[in-house]
Amino acid sequence: MIKRGVNHLHSSQPKSCFVAWRNFLRDCAKRSVRPGISVIASFLAIASATSALAQPDRLLRVIVNSAKDGIQPNAEMTLREAISIVNGTLPMDRLSDAEKMQVSPSTERSRIDFNLTGDTTIRLAEELPPLATGLIIDGATQPGYKGDRSAIIELPLPIPTVAITPADGALIFRGLTVAADDVTIRGLSLYGFTSNHEEPSRATPNTPTTPPADIFIAHRLPPADIRKQRIPANFAPFYPDDLPPKGTLIENNWLGIPPSADGSGRTTGIRSAFGVSVFNGTGTIIRRNWIADHEGSAIITSVKATDLRVTENAILANGVAGMPDAIRLEGNVDQAQITGNVICGNDGSAVYLFKPDGAVQIRENQITYNGRRLRRAAVYLMGNNHQVTDNQVSYQTGPGVVVAAVPHSQRAIITGNRFIGLEGLSIDLLTQQNTNVLDYQVGDGLNPPRNNFFRRLETGNAAIAPPQFITRNFVALASTDGQPQTAPIQIYGKADPGSAIEIYRVTSAGSENSLTEPIAKAETDSKGEFTAALSGLKLGEQISAIATDPRYGTSEPAVPAQIRAIAASSTDSTRPVSPTSAPRCVTLSPPPPEPPTVSTPIVLKVPRSIHFALDKDFISPASARVLDRIAQVLQENPMVLVSIVGHTDPRATDAYNLALGARRAQNTRNYLLRKGIAAERMTIRSVGERQPATPGRNKLDFARDRRAEFLYKDVRDIEIIVQEDDLQIER
Repeated sequence: MIKRGVNHLHSSQPKSCFVAWRNFLRDCAKRSVRPGISVIASFLAIASATSALAQPDRLLRVIVNSAKDGIQPNAEMTLREAISIVNGTLPMDRLSDAEKMQVSPSTERSRIDFNLTGDTTIRLAEELPPLATGLIIDGATQPGYKGDRSAIIELPLPIPTVAITPADGALIFRGLTVAADDVTIRGLSLYGFTSNHEEPSRATPNTPTTPPADIFIAHRLPPADIRKQRIPANFAPFYPDDLPPKGTLIENNWLGIPPSADGSGRTTGIRSAFGVSVFNGTGTIIRRNWIADHEGSAIITSVKATDLRVTENAILANGVAGMPDAIRLEGNVDQAQITGNVICGNDGSAVYLFKPDGAVQIRENQITYNGRRLRRAAVYLMGNNHQVTDNQVSYQTGPGVVVAAVPHSQRAIITGNRFIGLEGLSIDLLTQQNTNVLDYQVGDGLNPPRNNFFRRLETGNAAIAPPQFITRNFVALASTDGQPQTAPIQIYGKADPGSAIEIYRVTSAGSENSLTEPIAKAETDSKGEFTAALSGLKLGEQISAIATDPRYGTSEPAVPAQIRAIAASSTDSTRPVSPTSAPRCVTLSPPPPEPPTVSTPIVLKVPRSIHFALDKDFISPASARVLDRIAQVLQENPMVLVSIVGHTDPRATDAYNLALGARRAQNTRNYLLRKGIAAERMTIRSVGERQPATPGRNKLDFARDRRAEFLYKDVRDIEIIVQEDDLQIER
């Protein structure tokens, strides 16, 4: 217990011996432990000594010149030593003369700079001390850092030189822990920080009380263990002196990937669990970072993340093994802003709001190819007064924006966005009448008319009515070349009185219509009628519209209308919208040459499936060789997309087999990710036992059923072969 108390003292940096003693006793009380006289005396002695060192008497600049880890009085200054010096827990008299040469006065804030020679990857043996005072950790000071060179075209993302990762065999929860105001983390690569969700004293797995992450932000005192006390009504199990750090700045870092990673953002090492966890903080700024390849979300919040700014980040291929959403916001996130990011190839939603307090703005983001593992809305909203504006949302395996019905959510303003190639509505307001889990993840489709007052109480955005055009076909005078004349086309419709109408050009993918481009605005009068003059539309094009009432929010899309010529037959413009080139989240700098256009069908000697042993989901050596062949073909043919479907034999329950099939598909996809296949090119799903390979029921048939099947798609057509080299027939 005394050891735990000492660790508590060192990690929390108490303001005084009294505070440290109070916290120690509180920790004892929670664990029903009564400290003895010797423990009390030892603790007070250590508390007094440590308290004197807790607040450094001056601002310092410390230069890290060693990639090693540890605290030793030698010729090398490690990162652990630098943090301890700045925190005030490592006094100068414990440093060697050579180490003292790396410490000098600073102005405004303390700072840690780098001057590493040779190896620039710092491999940690254990978790670093929390950053307990305002400081700057600046990887951009490392010689050779090129801050004016971006890794990609879309955003200014310099390539870091200094990396921080666990040592081989070390399991470390967090890279850097922020526990003080005014901390800046700049120009670093942090990756490989995770948890096996198991405590050494327990035989069964156990979820940590706080999430592992590359960067973790919380108050000075360790977060309370909510399993051992009643959770308060506000879900904030903290004491009044557990103040959230203010003004954390995280910029120009690579999180989840090493500096040596290629543009796909993948590493062959251990994945980090999460990128940035704002467990308890305010005024955090996360900008111009590359956040990729995490098991869970790139950015998550928990208790408090007010005034959060997430801007100009590349957030790619996250959620590959756990919480699937790129950005998941919960707790108090009032005034949070998510702006100007590229959010692509993640396994769930781009932005997922789960029962948040406060309003969030989501604007001007490029959101594409998400939902690779779980079909979800690109943006999923719970709560009130959110704004989703001027984003481009494309190729989502689900709707564009969903507004939840439980908890009752309203006044979400969703305007100025462009939606392309969605597997769902551009805007979907959920209703409490549809309570299936999938309804809340992928939407429930167009709502019935609001024919009674209770519709407002049971539907997202209070069931604001979508606009209705007075006709499904608006007529244009055709010119000699079959296009409309330059005279505008007058359109008419109805919506709720006092609504602002936004009219869109529409493209279609299957039966779902995407609001592709906003082209005009109008206002409804006191009777709910509106009109607008549209120019530049071609015959056969479709239009739709949405209505926004500031009292309730934005509606679902109107049923589309079509532009037709007088006395002309209907022109069918509903056609699937598919990518016209290989899916790509970002463009490397300089961009690689585009693959040549091929107009004839291609024939690929590529397997269609791999197989698994009975009740197993791991990749066998024989299947790995098959996957290597598939990876090679996919690398050589960047236009090819693939859906990986997990199958089982029929000898278990349907629910068990669906879960087993999902693990097989996921492990297959993860293998290809490690081979460098981009996440945006692959989706996964499970059908369990529902699609057997053969109708038979002998051991050979069952072995054929146990498979991950590859459904290849190419915009130019494709032919596939079948293989059974890795069949694993049970004994």
